[in-house]
Amino acid sequence: MIRPLKKSPRQLEWKALVKREERFITAARHQKEPLLNRKLERLVPEKLEDTLNLAFYKAFELIFNRGTSIIEKTYRKEDMENTYKINAYAAGLKESRKTMKAFSREAGKNKVRNLAAAGAGGIGLGALGIGLPDIPLFTGMILKCIYETAISYGFSYDTAEEQCYILKLISTALSRGDAAESGNRSLDAMGPLIRTGTPLSETALSGMPLPGTFCGQDGLAALPGGPESHDTASLRTSLMQQASHALSSELLYMKFLQGIPIAGIIGGVYDAVYLKRIADYADMKYKRRFLEKSNPDI
Repeated sequence: MIRPLKKSPRQLEWKALVKREERFITAARHQKEPLLNRKLERLVPEKLEDTLNLAFYKAFELIFNRGTSIIEKTYRKEDMENTYKINAYAAGLKESRKTMKAFSREAGKNKVRNLAAAGAGGIGLGALGIGLPDIPLFTGMILKCIYETAISYGFSYDTAEEQCYILKLISTALSRGDAAESGNRSLDAMGPLIRTGTPLSETALSGMPLPGTFCGQDGLAALPGGPESHDTASLRTSLMQQASHALSSELLYMKFLQGIPIAGIIGGVYDAVYLKRIADYADMKYKRRFLEKSNPDI
């Protein structure tokens, strides 16, 4: 009797990752709107979602154009890059489940710190009844968490293509129903395209324009890395709209609640809840890209 070939640590990590992704998407497909949202629906001003939408869009625009260097001052980028190199060297010398898990362990430690900071900040501002002004801070925390995860797995985050990937990641992490599954497929298509230097475009990813509401498009070309193709710039615009719409739709009721002194503490707590959801998904997607990069035929 021929015994089945023993799977390598990398293959075992891939198998575990696929199951984890499937659980996340299945949960998102069946997720229903929280009861608290339904109770608050009649109290929320009609124009608040548009206001939130624009605020998130402007926050992304500001950070991508001029704010990434400020976020980088909140963590030791060079030390984190060196840790990744050490982990990669150890995995290269002896590939085991332990050395393969070192990357996710590092990302996990950073995530815990960010969740604690987001929770404390949200509760503090909620106690004071500060909701809308929290949006730039919360957006910055989301990007900081994703940036640190990217570094932990050996990826950059400051090119136009990587920014497109990050925006799609955020909107997919917050999606429900069939949108979660289709968004996940599109995101998985982006990784290999970025790795091989293939230009990103809306058509290449999905064959149709990406959904999103108009929020304005000032300053989109002034990003690091020099001239970009029209397709990439257009895609980033669509994805900024999509991510802003996803965040404003999901956080609408919590940001309304956060604007009420004392009661806003409940809304502030949800900063950490939604950040965890995005951070968990980011860990899965960057781990997928890491495993694909080191073994494209896995």
